[in-house]
Amino acid sequence: MGTNRIEAFSDGVIAIILTVMVLELKIPTTASVAALKAVLPTLLSYTLSFLIIAIMWVNHHHLMHLAKHPTAAVLWTNNNLLFWMSLIPFVTAFLGQTHGAALAVAAYGLVLTFSAVAFTLLRVAIVRGRLGHASAEVQEQDRRAMQKSLWANMLYGASVPLAFVHPYISFFIFLLIPAMYFVPEGKIEELAAALR
Repeated sequence: MGTNRIEAFSDGVIAIILTVMVLELKIPTTASVAALKAVLPTLLSYTLSFLIIAIMWVNHHHLMHLAKHPTAAVLWTNNNLLFWMSLIPFVTAFLGQTHGAALAVAAYGLVLTFSAVAFTLLRVAIVRGRLGHASAEVQEQDRRAMQKSLWANMLYGASVPLAFVHPYISFFIFLLIPAMYFVPEGKIEELAAALR
C-alpha cells in the first residue's frame, strides 16, 4: 500500500476540520461597524487557524511523498496528528469567543504544541523508514526540516505559560511560526547565525 490512501484520508479529515471551523463564524445581525467589531475576534482567530492548518496540510503533503512504504508507525503517528488537529476548531472558537483571554490563548497554544509534536513524530517515523536509502542532500533536507519542527515545538510550548504573562506574547509566537515556513531556508540560517 502506498501513501495515497493515507493522504486521501488525511485530506478528508482536514477538509472537515476547516468546515467545522468556518461554521463557527457568526454573521453580524446588523450592517453596522459595531456588529462587525463584535465578530472580529472570531474572524481573526479563524484566519490564524486557517493559516496554521494550511501550512500543516502543505507540509503533510510533502512529507507523505517521502514515505514510500507506510509502516504501522507512520499510520498511527498520522492518526495522532489528525486527532490534535481536530481539536483546533474547538480552541479557535474558544479563543474568538473569549476575545483572547489568557486561558483560551493557553489552550490554543497547548493544542498547537501537541499538533506540532505529533507532526514531528510523523516526520521521525517517515525518516526512520528511509534510513540508509536517502542521498546526502536529502538527509540534509531532513535535518533542516527536523530542526524547524523542533523550533516550532519549543515555541508553541513556550506560548502556553507565556499566555498568562501576556496573551500578546503568545500571539506573536503564533504568527512567528507560520512566518518561519514562508521565509526561505537560507534566510533563516543566516538569521540564526547572526543571533549566535
